[in-house]
Amino acid sequence: MKTSAPHIVSAFEDALKRMKSAIVQMAGAAETQIDQALTCLAQRNPDLAREIVESDARLDTFEHDIEAHCMRLLALRQPVADDLREVVAALKIAGNLERIGDHAANTAKRAVAIFSLAEAASLPGLPQLGRLVRERLSAVVDAYVDSDSEAALRIWRTDDEVDALYTSLVAEVERSALAAPDQFMAHVHLMMIAKNLERIGDHATNIAEVVYFVSTGQTLLDERPKADHSYDPVG
Repeated sequence: MKTSAPHIVSAFEDALKRMKSAIVQMAGAAETQIDQALTCLAQRNPDLAREIVESDARLDTFEHDIEAHCMRLLALRQPVADDLREVVAALKIAGNLERIGDHAANTAKRAVAIFSLAEAASLPGLPQLGRLVRERLSAVVDAYVDSDSEAALRIWRTDDEVDALYTSLVAEVERSALAAPDQFMAHVHLMMIAKNLERIGDHATNIAEVVYFVSTGQTLLDERPKADHSYDPVG
């Protein structure tokens, strides 16, 4: 019995490392999804858009595998304290990453819909919003890898930057739609793309909350900074 304890601890630590590695790999796949969606928008490439939609299944597989791994850890190891927070955090982060993939795929679908229209409505600020949420996701993944609660808190506190830009884009679409009512469907798709990108930013902020919790054992109880005063077209 005395010689088995270190082996059990080592096996559990290895399992936690594999879990964390899977989260990082999943995050990388989500980041690629966002990059491809933004490239699709810039290049008007319907083939790439379809590829993005098809590859979204990879993130679903990641999430299912991580959930199964976490369930095994909870059932067999019964972790407590810091270890339990790590497992719970992995479950929450995987869920947010899966939703990020969905929003990237939806962005690609909307891009394809715009390509099929004769109208030429566009929204020049979309790439800036896309870059901003992509940078936030990359930063929060780094914070997770480094267990950096301060970095996670900075990301959480600057959520209003995404909201402010999104709100300005919504106002821009509304002005453009009034000036060109014949391009109604194109403006609808642009509005939905902006909302999908904004929600990617929300999920990055959700992950920041989780990283802060797993690193400190404390929850962020303050109200999240918000600067979105637009009507939510998604609901």
